[in-house]
Amino acid sequence: MTPDASLLLHWYDHHRRTLPWRAAPGQQADPYHVWLSEIMLQQTVVQTVIPYYQRFLARFPTVDALAEAPQEEVLQLWAGLGYYARARNLHACAQAVHKLGAFPRTVEGLQTLPGIGAYTSRAIAAIAFNIPTVPVDGNVERITARLNAVEDPLPAARPLLARLASHLNDDPAAQARPSDFAQALFDLGASLCSPRSPSCLTCPWQDGCLARARNMAEALPARQKKKARPTRHAILFRVIDPEGRVLLRSRPPEGLLGGTDDLPGTPWSESQSTPSPARLAETAFTRYAPLQAQWEDCGEVKHIFSHFTLLVRIYGCTIPAQSNYPIPPKHGRFRFLKEAVLSSVMKKCLLVGDRHRPVPG
Repeated sequence: MTPDASLLLHWYDHHRRTLPWRAAPGQQADPYHVWLSEIMLQQTVVQTVIPYYQRFLARFPTVDALAEAPQEEVLQLWAGLGYYARARNLHACAQAVHKLGAFPRTVEGLQTLPGIGAYTSRAIAAIAFNIPTVPVDGNVERITARLNAVEDPLPAARPLLARLASHLNDDPAAQARPSDFAQALFDLGASLCSPRSPSCLTCPWQDGCLARARNMAEALPARQKKKARPTRHAILFRVIDPEGRVLLRSRPPEGLLGGTDDLPGTPWSESQSTPSPARLAETAFTRYAPLQAQWEDCGEVKHIFSHFTLLVRIYGCTIPAQSNYPIPPKHGRFRFLKEAVLSSVMKKCLLVGDRHRPVPG
């Protein structure tokens, strides 16, 4: 199905979203702005990304400034956005571009950079360099599935949808405006061709949409039933020193929440399952507590990751002034919050309850 691109572009010219990384009509997009926004938008909605993007751009106005920054500073600015491998790849990619002198201007060249795959390379190529290619994200998959009434469920249908989507820009009007066409597809999926209750009556492609003709637009794309999300448990210890600093350890650079800081305690992310809270309590205070103390129950934190739910019980203590508690280095060191790289789940763990809380800031 190759719909009339001029209809979509006409709609886009009148209804395009205003986004901080998007160039004004008639202006060429900045590759750095496009790349930064696309990395942040992976697995994250626009409204969440906007303040992070603005802070990044204020601190790192160019890709060279980002390349020259310490990785810890990059992770601190990223903290709370999740999927921390993106931040590490962002920094590595900036360093690679800095060495090259500029972003590659081809899909193939862009794919050689850290953290840039098939979708991101095509998005940058189309939007920043006007290369006629179709970036296939969730919005474009949904549009393609509905235009062609593809009933095969995701994720198995992805190769078919990618092949069909590659022909969406066969129309000469799309070839003439690659940047606008790619962004028009994104806006169409984000507004009219939405996952639920699509606005088919105002869609510029309604006449050629097979799903609309068959009254099945809202049911597409079909999805395989997700497996039940497992629950993992942990006990973490919140130790505050007389200055209000908190004992924090650094997670390994790779893996879940890699490079961020967390409270010492029992393992929770190394295996597919963890012991029950009762079993954890049998060894938590003897094997995993950073010191012998009169621990107080500060409360429980629930955090949902993409593949599991984490339930954390927080125990706290505040070290009295002029005391000498030996704490092995493996449990971390005392830091003020402003010095730490904190994930969303750790921010919850630091703030739960009314006692044994670190100094804010």
